[in-house]
Amino acid sequence: MRALTLALAVTLGSLPAQPAAGQSAAEHVTRGDSAHEALNPEAALAHYRAAVAADSANYDALWKAARAVADIAKQIEGDGDAERTRRDSLYTVARGYADGAVRVRPDGADGHYALAMVLGRQSRTKGKKERVRYAKQIFDEASRALAIDSTHDGAHHVLGAWHAEVKRLSGFQRFFAKTLFGGGFMDQASWDWAVWHLKSAVAYNPDHAYHRLELAEVLVDLGRNTEARAQLQAIPSLPVRDVLDERYKREAAALLERIKDTPDKA
Repeated sequence: MRALTLALAVTLGSLPAQPAAGQSAAEHVTRGDSAHEALNPEAALAHYRAAVAADSANYDALWKAARAVADIAKQIEGDGDAERTRRDSLYTVARGYADGAVRVRPDGADGHYALAMVLGRQSRTKGKKERVRYAKQIFDEASRALAIDSTHDGAHHVLGAWHAEVKRLSGFQRFFAKTLFGGGFMDQASWDWAVWHLKSAVAYNPDHAYHRLELAEVLVDLGRNTEARAQLQAIPSLPVRDVLDERYKREAAALLERIKDTPDKA
């Protein structure tokens, strides 16, 4: 526990400093929201941290701080030890904020979504065998978010990605998952649910490039290339609202080029 506390202190020490005192928690959240919309997660996080310092039970500040830390972490590229350590440390901090939000408001969809999203992001930095260890909590937290708010596009995305990731596991990895969790938990996964959840994410937030990109990738997995092309062709004109949207647009263009002449599977 002491080692974890020290690691978190080091990580937080490298994050942006909190703004000067004098503003209320609500004012800091408002300023953090403005910074988030301006694609400046560092500034957003500074305000959300200040809001939490002023009011440790501020639900919006907690789950939005988790989102801001994840936005910082997901921009770190590279597979070297330093990059992996930095990302993992940040995701650990983000998870702490998301856990706090869930504790403060167990009936809040955004807190459960933030926790599922952070775990999903962190799992994708791991090998497939290690990803399995995150699978049940990701599924449970995203499902709780949707049980509270069935229109939550982020939670739909997480669940759609979960179904796709499980279906992409090898037979050995599925066996490992069943050994770890017991029963047929992973047998719940299906390509149909992956498509349904991701299409729901697009329907509820059609301007989100990542929803469309992930849906297109699943459709390509299924050989439904005509549908995938429709999603990919919509992405270039979408507004930039996420720190990775420019990358998503490049990835969409590359995928579209790869499947431009590929027929659908019969």
